[in-house]
Amino acid sequence: MNLFAIAAAAVVCFIGGYALYGRWLARLFDLNSQRTTPACAINDGVDFVPAKAPLLLGQHFSAIAAAGPIVGPILAAVWFGWLPTLLWIVFGAIFFGAVHDFSALVSSVRHQGRSIVELVQEHLGPQAHLWFLGFVWLSLIYVIIAFTDLTSSSFVEPTYGGGVATSSLLYLFAAIAMGICLYRWRMPLWLATAIFLPLVGVIIWFGQSLPLVIPITWPVRPQVAWDIIILGYCGIASIIPLWILLQPRGYLGGFFLYVTLAAGVIGLLLGGDRVQYPAFLGWTSQKGQPLFPILFVTVACGACSGFHGIVSSGTTSKQIAREPDCRAVGYGGMLLEGVVAVVALSTVMLLAPGDPSVQQSPDRIYANGLSHFVERFGVHREFARSFALLAFATFIYDTLDVATRLGRYIFQELTGWKGRAGSIGATLATLALPALSMTWTMKDASGAIVPAWKLFWTLFGTSNQLLAALTLWTITVWLRRTNRPALVSAVPAAFMLGMTLWSLTLTIAPWAQSLFAGHVTLNANALIALILFALAALVFAQSLRALPRPQSSD
Repeated sequence: MNLFAIAAAAVVCFIGGYALYGRWLARLFDLNSQRTTPACAINDGVDFVPAKAPLLLGQHFSAIAAAGPIVGPILAAVWFGWLPTLLWIVFGAIFFGAVHDFSALVSSVRHQGRSIVELVQEHLGPQAHLWFLGFVWLSLIYVIIAFTDLTSSSFVEPTYGGGVATSSLLYLFAAIAMGICLYRWRMPLWLATAIFLPLVGVIIWFGQSLPLVIPITWPVRPQVAWDIIILGYCGIASIIPLWILLQPRGYLGGFFLYVTLAAGVIGLLLGGDRVQYPAFLGWTSQKGQPLFPILFVTVACGACSGFHGIVSSGTTSKQIAREPDCRAVGYGGMLLEGVVAVVALSTVMLLAPGDPSVQQSPDRIYANGLSHFVERFGVHREFARSFALLAFATFIYDTLDVATRLGRYIFQELTGWKGRAGSIGATLATLALPALSMTWTMKDASGAIVPAWKLFWTLFGTSNQLLAALTLWTITVWLRRTNRPALVSAVPAAFMLGMTLWSLTLTIAPWAQSLFAGHVTLNANALIALILFALAALVFAQSLRALPRPQSSD
C-alpha cells in the first residue's frame, strides 16, 4: 500500500472539513468583521495586542502543536496499529478538536477576551468556577512536567543533543531580536521574516558544530540541570510582554511546522514508500492497554486537546484583530495540527514489523522518519535529523512557556493575587511541583526506571482530553443559554467525557483494589487521577444544572 496515497487522502479530508464544516461553523457563530474585538478595544501592549492573521496563526499553531501531535500518534500506532490511529486523527480533528478550538476562541472573543475558566464562572456559577480552576491548573502542571522532561531528554541525547541545545538557545535569542525589530523599530513583517527565517537555518547548522553539554561534574545530573534551566526560561517567558518573545518565537516556530509539514508531505509524494507497519495490532496492546479508551487519550493533541481551549481563550483571543480570523486561526490551526499528526504517524508506517527502531523514543522515530523524507530533496540526512530534533524541541518550547503563562493566569485568578508580585508569585507556584518532580526517580509498575514523560503521558493525555470535554460542555451551556444550536459541541463533549472518565477509572482501580486489600501505598498518579475525576464530575453536574435556563441571544 502506498504511503503517500493514505497521507494525501487524510489531507483531502482536512481541506474538505475546513471548506465545508468550518464555513458552516462560521455562519453558525455569526462571525462579523464589523464587531470590535477585545484586542483592538483594549490593546494594552502586554496581553491584548492585535495581530495580523498570518502572524497569529503561526504563533497559535506553534503554541498548540508542540510534541503532542508527534508523540501521541507515534505511541498509539506502535501500540495498536496505524489504521485506528489515523481514523481518530482525521475524524477527531475535523469534528471534535477543531470544533473545540474554534468555539473556545469565538466564545472568548465574545466575552471580552476572558478565558474559558471565566466563562465557567458566568454560565455555570462560582462553585463550578472554583472546581474548574483547580482542574485546569492541575492539567497545566502535567503539561509542564511531561514536556519539560521530553525537552531535557532531547538535550542529553548522546549524538545530537548538545547541538540541539545550542540551536534552541540561539533560536530563542533570535526570536527576542525579531520582537524588538517588529515592535520597537517598526520593521515590516516581510523584512523581519526575510532576515530571521534564514538565520534560523544558520542556527541549525551552527548548533551541531558547537554542542552545549552539561558537565557530569555538576552537582546534579545533566538532565536535571537542563530541567532547571528550562523551567527558569518558562518562568521568565511567562511574565514578560507577549511581543518580546511569545509572538515572534511562535511565528518563527510556525515556519518549523510549515517546513516539516511540506518536507513530510512532498517527501511522501516523491519517495514512493510503501506501508510496512501493521494496520491493526489488536484491541489490546502488548502491555495490556485496551484500545478503548487508551487510543483516544494517547493521540491527544493530534485529534483533540483541552490545552488548545486554554490557549485559544487565554492568549490567542486577546490577539484576534477581526472576528472572521477565528476560522483560520482556531479551526484551521487544529486541522494543520492534524496534518502534523499524520506526518508523525507516517514515520511509524515506514517501519517493518520487528524493526528495532520501533523501540526507540518517539522523537527519534520522528527524526529518523522525517530525515528519510527530506533526503529525497538531496538534503544531507544528518542535517535533516538535526533539524527534525530542533523542530521537536521548538514545538515543546512553544507549549511550555504558554502553559506556564496560562498557569500563572489561573493561579492569580484562583487566589486573587494581583500586580507584579502576584505575577511572579503565581509563576513560581506553578513551576514548584514540576521542579520538585524533576528530582524524583520515576519507576513503572515493574520497578524499572523510566523517563518522567512516559510515566505521566497517559494521565497527561487523559486530563488534557477531559479538559476538552469540560470546555465543550461549557460551550454547550453558553450556546443553549443564547438560543443557538448546541449539538455541535454537546456530542463531542459526551464522547470525550466517556473516554476520559473510563481512562481515569483504569488508573484508579488497581490502587483502590490495593487499598481495599489492606496494602496502603501512595500512588501519585492514581491520587491525582481520583482528584481530576472528582473535579470533573462536580463541574459536569453543575453544567447539567445550568442547561435548562435559556436566555435571549446576545
